[in-house]
Order: sequence, then C-alpha cells, then structure tokens
Amino acid sequence: MQTREHRRAVATRASCYAEAMPESHSDLAHWRPVPLPVSVTLAGRWVTLEPLSAAQHAPALWNAVEGYDAVWDWLADGPYASEADLTAALALKEAGAAARFFAIVPTATGQVAGYASYMRMDPANGVIEVGNVMFSPTLQRTPAATEAMYLLARHIFEDLGYRRYEWKCNALNLPSQRAAQRLGFTYEGTFRQHMIVKGRNRDTAWYAMLDSEWPALKVAFEAWLAEDNFDADGRQKRPLGDFQVQI
Repeated sequence: MQTREHRRAVATRASCYAEAMPESHSDLAHWRPVPLPVSVTLAGRWVTLEPLSAAQHAPALWNAVEGYDAVWDWLADGPYASEADLTAALALKEAGAAARFFAIVPTATGQVAGYASYMRMDPANGVIEVGNVMFSPTLQRTPAATEAMYLLARHIFEDLGYRRYEWKCNALNLPSQRAAQRLGFTYEGTFRQHMIVKGRNRDTAWYAMLDSEWPALKVAFEAWLAEDNFDADGRQKRPLGDFQVQI
C-alpha cells in the first residue's frame, strides 16, 4: 500500500517534470509520422555500415566469431555451431520486417566484424531502438565500433527525423550499460521481470537519447572521432566523455 509520503513524493516529481519539459516538446500539433528505415549504406572514416546480407557477410562474420561464444551471451540468439547455422540465422535477419540490420565493416580490414539493427520501430511517435548489437572481438573497443553507433544515431535524427532513440539491455549486462552511458544515452529506469531470454529472467535497463540532445552529442562524437584525437597506433588521446557537455 502506498503511504501518504510516497504519494506526495510522486506528485512532487511529476510537478518538477512538467515544469522542466520544454514547450517545444509538448506542443506537437504539427507532428507527422516519420519514415521507417530502409536499406542504405552509411559511410564514415573508420567504418561503413551496409545492409546485412547472409550470402555476402556470413563467411567473414563466421571467421570473426568462431570460437568466441561469449559474444552471444547477452543476445537472444546464438551461439552457432557452424557457419551454415550462422548463415541461416543471418538470412532470417535479412528477410525480417521487425528489424533493419546493418553489417559493420571496419575500413582498416574491409571485412564485416559485427552487426546492429534498428528495432521496435514506431514511426507514428518518432521512436526507435538500436539493438541486436553484436561486436566480434576484433571490433570491440575500437574507433570503428563507436563510429558505427554514431552513424546509426545520426541517420535516425538527421535523415529520418525521429524524436527518441532507445537502448535497452539486460540489467545484469554491465558492459552494455556502461557503453550506453558513454555514448550519451540517459538511464531511465529498469523494467523488472520484463522478458524471458534463453530460459532466464531478464530485467531490462532502459536508456534513451532525444532529438534535442543530439546536436551536443554529435559535436562530441565528431570531436572524438577526429583524426587528431588518435595517435599513430590508433589509440585515443582523450576519451569521449571529455568532449561531452551537460545536456
């Protein structure tokens, strides 16, 4: 049973939220639905994102993940026992309508090293999620991985006009939560007993960034990704957080 103090605290938070909400965010009389993402190529300096193709990408992706079953620990699918099994799974992702998958191809190698997708697409409300993120060991903790996330966010906000970009993960997946925070997503809460994944309960941590936050985040991304922020061995000189300003 909720106490009087609890109800008062909830009312206070709601009042503060209403006062803090910019008028431009509440008046959406002229809002129109935005387009669904389509198969496009998104090119950066460190990486290119291209529509996922089982026939084109499965062999190199299998080479990147074979023997590294841990990359599937927090995903709903995998690990796969053979290249044929992975190819079949990629074909389903390629053909599916619920998510739009992109192969992540680092410029340095020209070989696919992971993938990510847009999912839970809600164009009527301008909301979309980035998910199904699979980075092979060669992609993890690289400028290409960060630029891939930058390119996906930029496309959603600037090319398609979405208002809200979400990141969700298992609440036990602390590396994913740290990644969301590093990239500029804001933690919004945890949905308890939200899903059952691979026979186990999943409490889901919710993160999001908004269109109003994107301009400042974009500046930070581009400053971090700039060539002069890396030494001759590709090591960063300053972390991404140094470039981020208070949203």
